[in-house]
Amino acid sequence: MRFGAYLPPQAERALVPAVYFLAGLTCTEETFAHKAGAQRAAATLGLALITCDTSPRHARVAGDDASWDFGQGAGFYVDATRAPWSESYKMYTYVTRELVEVVEAALPVEPSRRGIMGHSMGGHGALVAALSAPGAYASASAFAPIVAPSSVPWGQKAFAGYLGDDPSAWDAYDATALIARGARFSGQLLVDQGTADKFLDRELQPERLKAACDRAGQQLSMRMREGYDHSYHFIASFVDEHLRHHAAALLE
Repeated sequence: MRFGAYLPPQAERALVPAVYFLAGLTCTEETFAHKAGAQRAAATLGLALITCDTSPRHARVAGDDASWDFGQGAGFYVDATRAPWSESYKMYTYVTRELVEVVEAALPVEPSRRGIMGHSMGGHGALVAALSAPGAYASASAFAPIVAPSSVPWGQKAFAGYLGDDPSAWDAYDATALIARGARFSGQLLVDQGTADKFLDRELQPERLKAACDRAGQQLSMRMREGYDHSYHFIASFVDEHLRHHAAALLE
């Protein structure tokens, strides 16, 4: 697996907090670093940025490049249980444990101060990680996340392929379902969603997350951004605000 790391100037003198970014479909560990323009704010705030790939690359599976939303570049941040994907597609464990262990052993980052964020498929992954691993992350945010993958075509295709046909096995990787079942994040979840996003009604459905959080009392700031789409232009427009959100929790 390949990952990227940006270290702010403050890391030359002391350990710094790290924010892990999970990218969306078809992206790699390089996409956020190239397109989001996040380094300037990270340098000012004193945050390390860690970016990871979106699927295994070297362990190939027959048909893993047959479609853009399943297989290569589309690991959906789950631990697959269905063969042959279960051999290597263990992206949840990779993100929440293996990558963290490597980063914290090799780089000047503070183990007790982690944040997680993501976009689209990666927004789904970030929300699930924040809700499923209490205490692992002090801050969490997402851009245009797939908030209820069990209920939308992208998630249904991925989950059936990776986890099998029983929908009850999918809830562990569905942020809306996790909240309904009692999972909570100790801080405030921050979500930005563009109103001109072409995937809004079919794949993203942020109202599902808002309703679940309202019922459960989970802190959520959901901001609908008028006229913005699903692109990295959208992310670049608000990434500084997201990093300040993380800094408020990680640097307090």
